[in-house]
Amino acid sequence: MYNISYFKENERNQILDFIRKYPFAFLTGSTSEGKQVATQIPFLLEERNGELFLQAHVMKNTDHHRAFIENPNALIVFSGPHTYVSATWYTTKNIGSTWNYMSVHAEGNIRFMSEEELVEFMKKLTLRFEGENEHSPTYYDNLSESYLDKMMRAIVGIEIKVERLDNVFKLSQNRDEESYRTIISELEQQDGDSLLIAEEMKKRLGDLF
Repeated sequence: MYNISYFKENERNQILDFIRKYPFAFLTGSTSEGKQVATQIPFLLEERNGELFLQAHVMKNTDHHRAFIENPNALIVFSGPHTYVSATWYTTKNIGSTWNYMSVHAEGNIRFMSEEELVEFMKKLTLRFEGENEHSPTYYDNLSESYLDKMMRAIVGIEIKVERLDNVFKLSQNRDEESYRTIISELEQQDGDSLLIAEEMKKRLGDLF
């Protein structure tokens, strides 16, 4: 991860909001022999007494489940919008183009949940992504016992106490004001992630210039 001061977000709440906004993350680790493993899963973030915890579930007997039994060290990568930035939009010439993006890395050791903890987590998870609608047929408490009995036996809950949190919010903060505004203007003519990056850049105009 880039360790460049002007590409870092220093506001803790902004970083935590980013994790909540983009919860579908890469969970990566390795076996005791160093074989790399990875999967993509949604995480819930909890803060307890100033400490951060990430909760999720994985399918049992996968390569990543077996690896984390051997080696609990984990890296979770939360990725947000990203877009190409052409150097033709800079006032500076004869310089290469780049890519703007936002990413948060969390590190810690995996702890496997008890069966009771997994149930409570699945209630929180389904409620969160069903828009806090307790009447949704896919909210945990509304699912059939036969389905839950089969599904819950196939998964395991995990919790990671965050020991290290780092980020890169690379949003052309190293450019002059004219270039910065031109980049925003060019990105606003596109769609998807380009528009989202333009919005993030506009939020920082007042602090940068």
